[in-house]
Amino acid sequence: MRSIAAAGLALMLGAVETVAPLPGVKLFFTDTGGSGVPLVLMHAATGSVRSWEHQTAAFTKAGYRVIAFDRRGWGRTTTDPGAASGTAADDLIALMDYLHVDRFHLVGTAAGGFVTFDTTLSFPARLRSIVVANSIGGVQDESFVELGRRLRPPEFTAMPPELREVSPSYRAANRDGTKRWVELEKLSRPPGPAAPAQPLKNKMTFAALERITVPVLLLTGDADMFAPPPVLKMFAAHITQAETVIVPEACHSTYWEQPEVFNRVVLEFIGKH
Repeated sequence: MRSIAAAGLALMLGAVETVAPLPGVKLFFTDTGGSGVPLVLMHAATGSVRSWEHQTAAFTKAGYRVIAFDRRGWGRTTTDPGAASGTAADDLIALMDYLHVDRFHLVGTAAGGFVTFDTTLSFPARLRSIVVANSIGGVQDESFVELGRRLRPPEFTAMPPELREVSPSYRAANRDGTKRWVELEKLSRPPGPAAPAQPLKNKMTFAALERITVPVLLLTGDADMFAPPPVLKMFAAHITQAETVIVPEACHSTYWEQPEVFNRVVLEFIGKH
């Protein structure tokens, strides 16, 4: 029986790993190529392109050209000495221009959802649809920030990442999968002090989200302690015609804990757009 690590590598086969020499950065990315509609994956703060091993093969099999990249400060992307941090939305569009990709679907999970919303507000013409999973979106409304303080006190932040982001159901039922998640989380940041997250192009507020016009799917897990179902409903109330899905027995890493459900729901949604 193959190890989970070997299985993950096998799932990534067919995706070329390379670096795009963009302004101020050597952006590490994977690309399955082909003539399918492009679908871009935006990783969490606890992940990198390595974390999509349950999605890449499934989305490629469905006919999509799957692209993912490590944001600055994560994975195998390296920022040029002295270069400005830029924004991840600008890096994404620069990568799409580098690859001669016009319009694409964008799927972001957790902190990747911040970038997804930011890109949607700044470059709506480039997007076919967006999926924002398990994310608090970077919203800075004071009432929402205060809600975050109540949901995530210092004691919560001090817990190991797997306790914050992987459900008890998954940790109890899937020891190997949990071990692999922890391994990938530890690989998600390069050695040395963690670089700060890139700034957003837009001040993220619920009022700003009301300007979104592209098709939106909002998804979370019923056990997500960052973005529980009531938070999902708050976002849905401010985004016109947003579709919502709540996945049972999943925490903040629905893409990892319930990949079959996650992949099916995403494919059904983007298939309509």
